[in-house]
Amino acid sequence: MDYIIVQAGGKGTRLQYLTKNKPKALVPIDNLPMLFHLFRKYPEKRYIIIADYKKEVLREYLSVFAEVKYQIVDAVGTGTCSGIRQALELIPDDKAFMLIWSDLILPEKFELPEEYTDFCDEEQTISNISGENSYDDAVGKEAYIGISKTFPCRWSYAEGRFKEESSYEHGVAGFFLFGDKGMLKDIPESGELVRWLQEQNMKFKEVGIGGTREFGLLEEYQKLTKQKCRPFNRITVEHGSNGDILVKEAADAQGEKLAKRECAWYEKVKELQIPILPQIYDMNPLKMELIKGKNIYECDLSHEAKRKILEKLVRSLEQLHNSEHIAADSFSIKEAYFHKTFDRLAKIEDLVPFAREREIVINGRKCRNIYYHKRELEKKLENLRCTEFSLIHGDCTFSNMMIRDNGEPVLIDPRGYFGFTEIYGDVRYDWAKMYYSIAGNYDRFNLKEFTLEIGDEPQQGVKLEISSNHWEDMEEDFFELTGADKQEIKLLHAVIWLSLTTYAWEDYDSICGALYKGLYELEEIL
Repeated sequence: MDYIIVQAGGKGTRLQYLTKNKPKALVPIDNLPMLFHLFRKYPEKRYIIIADYKKEVLREYLSVFAEVKYQIVDAVGTGTCSGIRQALELIPDDKAFMLIWSDLILPEKFELPEEYTDFCDEEQTISNISGENSYDDAVGKEAYIGISKTFPCRWSYAEGRFKEESSYEHGVAGFFLFGDKGMLKDIPESGELVRWLQEQNMKFKEVGIGGTREFGLLEEYQKLTKQKCRPFNRITVEHGSNGDILVKEAADAQGEKLAKRECAWYEKVKELQIPILPQIYDMNPLKMELIKGKNIYECDLSHEAKRKILEKLVRSLEQLHNSEHIAADSFSIKEAYFHKTFDRLAKIEDLVPFAREREIVINGRKCRNIYYHKRELEKKLENLRCTEFSLIHGDCTFSNMMIRDNGEPVLIDPRGYFGFTEIYGDVRYDWAKMYYSIAGNYDRFNLKEFTLEIGDEPQQGVKLEISSNHWEDMEEDFFELTGADKQEIKLLHAVIWLSLTTYAWEDYDSICGALYKGLYELEEIL
């Protein structure tokens, strides 16, 4: 089986605010858009995606981020039958295919019936080459229907019959396998697919898809644990007699590259005896103490308590910064602040609403669009003089800082590079990342605790509201303790938001929100 049709045309109205700006297929689950879980499970398949609601968003998003073979067809008609006839036109006559709803995430251990596996397809190809019953072999596969087993569905299928009654044990889950497209040759352009299958008296073999997760309702989404790591990382915990150990492993090639840099950073700084670093036990994979405590942004602290924590963080970072120096690399500065930012912005220029407008109204403020002021920003960044690089953390946001149960801060998850330079970099980058959490509330944004309203027309603009870390009152303390230049840090703060656009690629709203937030902050500087 080489082809998968994904019914992704629904509005997803039951997901409420999650589908206000994007189609249901792009709602992020466990750090991946729903549709991308299917891509990751079957990366070699050919996808035909039926689009309708917010279809232009889906087209532009996939053009930037999808790494599978795919085509998009516009839904014709209404209901779950819509678009299927058009999708079938893209499948050869003798090829088997899967039809699946976009809001289903199959379990990791799910396996296709044997006759639909690649092994059987290879045997069939050999048979085709020898001329033995090639078409009959192809269309001889029986149709299968996915049975939920673990979540309720409006329709049931048992003993070869469809019933319009809710069921866990026999629920029709929106998953089908067909031996060839002739099985659906009379499908209407509109209507409910399952009802039509019932009317056709079509018979299926059953395949259990217990453990599949369905996200058609907002309530199901809200039950999810909020992810604090990026899609390229995988976090597990080992329980031992001497305490719990956190194991951090790469989930993809990007994660492997970052993991090497993180381990190299820990190796370099372990001799400095900086008090706020965690215990490191192993490097391959990275194993470290499981901090008993909370992230800084999760703690309800008084101004005095926040001041004490900030003092310890600043002193520890200064100890790191003052430990070693090398000559500054102008190419790394240009890469980290300018080229990286615009490489990322270039990818999403056709994706974000109003990105082609010269000005964008953001929270009532007219903001110059950076796509039209690229050289102006470049000149401002070139004025950031730097003669030496220091050891830096590179990502000291509150998401990478914890408070132990005894009240002591801990600094984790170093970036390990700056531009083209490993371990060393511009100390202002560390301070700007900390400011990113203090004044920018990045960590709440990272947890999707924000609302984004995008108008239908440019003059309506956008409204972005990010939940608070409750550290805004520490802004003046931050500048007093660090001695950092306000204008320089605010400039880099805006640039960091702009750079977040495709780093936060797993959520369309985050991509848009990061651009708008960056432009809003940049307007003060430009």
